[in-house]
Amino acid sequence: MENKIVLITGSSQGIGRAIALKLASEKAKVALNDIRSQEENLRKLKEEVRSLGTEVEYFFADVSNLDEIEKMVEKVKEKFGRLDVLVNNAGIAQDKTLAKMTKNEWQKVIDVNLTGVFNCTKASLPQIIQNQGKIINMSSVVGQKGNFGQTNYAAAKAGIIGFTKSLAKEVGRFGVTVNAIVPGFIETRLTKDLSPEIKLTVKKLTALGRLGQPEEVANLVAFLASEQAKFITGAVINIDGGLSI
Repeated sequence: MENKIVLITGSSQGIGRAIALKLASEKAKVALNDIRSQEENLRKLKEEVRSLGTEVEYFFADVSNLDEIEKMVEKVKEKFGRLDVLVNNAGIAQDKTLAKMTKNEWQKVIDVNLTGVFNCTKASLPQIIQNQGKIINMSSVVGQKGNFGQTNYAAAKAGIIGFTKSLAKEVGRFGVTVNAIVPGFIETRLTKDLSPEIKLTVKKLTALGRLGQPEEVANLVAFLASEQAKFITGAVINIDGGLSI
């Protein structure tokens, strides 16, 4: 990964933060992204990445806003000269049963989690094609299995899987790979508020009997972003401790 330019959306904390640190440890140059309210987290992460001896900068943009994303990608190009790898990691959850879910709660999750992947990929694709790069999309086991109170989240994450497979067929002829990672329950801000009872249930349903760590997901991202994975495309790879089996 040395000197590869990687853009990671939603990278101020959780899985995104772990990905940034992992790729920086392998000497990739890292473009961090999140919304402006996460500036303090981005600033701290920038210093951590810099301490690993590689170039880093952070960029504000809402992935659901194509205009903001297009401007961000241009800034990344200006700063680093090119873009080699896009990691579509940004995501939110607004959980309710469908009967109680508002149109806004539905739309916001779709806009960030699914349309955000379109926006970031659309804006980055010319650079990715030019450099025979890689696109890595973060889905979820919820997109495969569904989950009570998450029709919006499940629909978005399932959509990412279809998006990944279709795009892989479109851009393979350019030497570009597109893959999806499917995490199970990972110890992040999205899971920290789960009740002890729910966490216990999840652990019982998981073959390894525990939740995953962000660093474990980051290791898989690093592999897919490397030259070792250059013949893997259109893949949907679960990292869920056996929750889906």
